[in-house]
Amino acid sequence: MAVSSLLKIEQTPLPGIVVITPARFGDHRGFFSESYSAKALAEHGITTQFVQDNHSLSMTQGTIRGLHFQAPPHAQDKLVHCGRGVLFDVAVDIRKGSPTYGQWFGVELSFENGKQLLVPAGFAHGFVTRAPETEIIYKCSDYYAQETEGAVAWDDPQVGIDWGLGDILPVLSDKDANAPSLADLNSPFTFEGV
Repeated sequence: MAVSSLLKIEQTPLPGIVVITPARFGDHRGFFSESYSAKALAEHGITTQFVQDNHSLSMTQGTIRGLHFQAPPHAQDKLVHCGRGVLFDVAVDIRKGSPTYGQWFGVELSFENGKQLLVPAGFAHGFVTRAPETEIIYKCSDYYAQETEGAVAWDDPQVGIDWGLGDILPVLSDKDANAPSLADLNSPFTFEGV
């Protein structure tokens, strides 16, 4: 099988945000999948070098983490997937001068669907859990640098993300509950074309 057939690549309305679905090969025992292959991604023009893997567990349905980013010189591209459970993953364009500034894209990532989301630097990232005990696993192109952390309010009406919470009250950290609006953000990112 050709390497390129191991991945399904879907472009999104936000240039740079890509949904990636690695192939799964299953039988009566379960399945096998190459969840990450630099070679297969490079065949699709994705050449990001990742240096750190992060793994978090959210115990409660309705947990929101985000919208987070790291500023240059430690800005991060992220490749996100769900290890267990179900989450709705979101990216928001925060690049000054971008024709899609303030727009968001979201996709459901689950253990079952095996989808991944590529979130380049210049986008704030966040997610909400849609099942208890949901795990998110993501690769980063730069190391964690606390002094460069930034956030945008998860419920900013200017951005208008539909988190699909229904009547579930969100579970938030103090940091996320008090994040600034997009209008109050002096974004460290500038649109440089696609």
